[in-house]
Amino acid sequence: MIRVAIVSPNSALRIGLRELLSRQADIQVVGETLDLESVNEVETEVVVLTSVSSARMVKGSSAYAILFLTEEIESLRGVLSSFTQAWGVLSPEATEEELTAAVRAVAEGLWVGAPGLVRSLMRVTGRRESSSEESLVEPLTAREMEVLQLMAQGLANKQIALSLGISEHTVKFHLSSLYAKLGISSRTEAVRRGIELGLILL
Repeated sequence: MIRVAIVSPNSALRIGLRELLSRQADIQVVGETLDLESVNEVETEVVVLTSVSSARMVKGSSAYAILFLTEEIESLRGVLSSFTQAWGVLSPEATEEELTAAVRAVAEGLWVGAPGLVRSLMRVTGRRESSSEESLVEPLTAREMEVLQLMAQGLANKQIALSLGISEHTVKFHLSSLYAKLGISSRTEAVRRGIELGLILL
């Protein structure tokens, strides 16, 4: 069970998110609050955050992963550079499927989000292309390695999803995490970088 806290100054948003997330069998909403300071870190694994002002209070030592629902990327500059836990960023217009898939992904320790927003955050948080595996921000997970290998074989997202028995949304989140860790922004660059690092078996 994934324990989620909802942080938003907007009561209507909190109610809507609670209703949506509570419909999921594997997600439990354990709290709703106006700010991060009121989140119970012991009980919470993921925080869904809609308030940009609250985002400035994120601490790198926080025990929970955090999912931002915002398109105001500029407001997050400087916030994530020291944030060591998993995080994600989605548009406030994200679908129910995208939102629930993102909650599950960050709960597993992935960096996730809409490709355009993640590419911007890669620049914000200083994830750059490097010349050795040692300089990767974080080692790739076993699933990310599988996705990278299948992508190198020319499989499209839908084919990768079928091959691994996961949803296409989850594949997209794995790709976003891959791009962030490898410091790149496209499938072609990911394959080239994977070959350079010896991550892809030819």
